[in-house]
Amino acid sequence: MLTILLRCRDLEETREFYKSVLGFSVRDTAEQTLTVELHGGALIFTSGDIWEGPLGLSGTIYFTVPNVDGYYETVKDNVAVAWPLQDMPHGSREFGITDCNGYHVAFQSQQA
Repeated sequence: MLTILLRCRDLEETREFYKSVLGFSVRDTAEQTLTVELHGGALIFTSGDIWEGPLGLSGTIYFTVPNVDGYYETVKDNVAVAWPLQDMPHGSREFGITDCNGYHVAFQSQQA
């Protein structure tokens, strides 16, 4: 399992976004951190600036979900869609969003 530690602007805003908007399981972990999980994937957010630099990530974080079409219908009206639901040439069906911290998060299902 891979877990990514990311800095966030505000822990409470991040908690509410991932819990209420995206339906992730959210729990407090260590001081100034919370962990969000969905279908075996996890992100840890911290409000601490341990990197002493600007907030940012030059990549996309992918979560594999069992029913990407249904998940897209559930969240699309409440998020900033970075790219719409589509079949990709590499065999997945996916969509991407921009989260409350500006990170790109994608959700995919493998095509049969």
